[in-house]
Amino acid sequence: MRLTCRLLVAGCVCWSWSVTAGIEPISTSIAVGMAAALTGFLARYQHLLYYFQECCRPEWISYNKTGLKHDLDKKLYGQHVAHQVILKAVTGFMNNENPKKPLVLSLHGWTGTGKNFVSQLIAENIYQKGMKSNFVHLFTATAHFPHEAHIDKYKTHLQEWIRGNVSICPRSMFIFDEMDKMHPGLIDSIKPYLDFYDNLNGVSYRQAIFIFLSNSGGEKIVEVALDFWKEGKEREEINLKDLEVALSLSVFNNKNSGFWHTSLIDKNLVDFFVPFLPLEYKHVIQCGLAEMVSKGHAPDKEVVETMARDLNYFPKEERVFSMQGCKVIPARLDFYV
Repeated sequence: MRLTCRLLVAGCVCWSWSVTAGIEPISTSIAVGMAAALTGFLARYQHLLYYFQECCRPEWISYNKTGLKHDLDKKLYGQHVAHQVILKAVTGFMNNENPKKPLVLSLHGWTGTGKNFVSQLIAENIYQKGMKSNFVHLFTATAHFPHEAHIDKYKTHLQEWIRGNVSICPRSMFIFDEMDKMHPGLIDSIKPYLDFYDNLNGVSYRQAIFIFLSNSGGEKIVEVALDFWKEGKEREEINLKDLEVALSLSVFNNKNSGFWHTSLIDKNLVDFFVPFLPLEYKHVIQCGLAEMVSKGHAPDKEVVETMARDLNYFPKEERVFSMQGCKVIPARLDFYV
């Protein structure tokens, strides 16, 4: 007979062990006695365990507004609109002791503009272990839900995963990448967890965070940025109001997007549509210099400029916006260093 014992304290398994007992009852009694003694010891000194095992407690989960602002200021390039929205949205939610619903952010823009990077910065300034935290869950549509024929199985597994993890830690974060490639039925399956419910089957989701990453709406964002450039306006003059309505309508009306078939938008379950602007040559330079430092090299602007000039830009003649953003820089830079 196998006896498995676990001590669960404040959202973390602080100890787990198994004992294989023979036929004799005394063996089982000894095992149970040892388990009880160890459980009592650990429970008595549980405050020490919090510092060694990640738990759903302030020691491991604590919002750092100053840290997030610093990271957005120094590490995110060319995204003044996203910077403002993200900082205000996350700060307002984390400072609210009794939110009415989970925080739902939908990040939109072309590849390489910083969507994944921003979700990483948010995680790093809430969870001590950042993206490696047991309370941060990343899903990629093409990797985790590749086969449409298995959609019903995916729905069940996803719902169970969200429910189970929020039960363990209400302050859980769920990041969904490639939302534009996700089956609409799968998106709708998580809708109840995003709504204004006090609880569902005894579980409250109001402290959870859901972040959607998508390329959909990127064309509309580019269109607005190009219009400002053609009119001779500065990039920094673009405001959220110039993009938000057009972006939400673009996403909603895009028949190739999973969002189009769902009720997330018309039910107002997405708190903020966050636009990521196409990056310019100067932003590519900033990304390149930062990447050199991260690779342990001394920043060399001449090297980075050589790399940046070889990338593709549009419009073709004016070469204003980068087609790849910063995504290809880590691989490309190695060729020039």
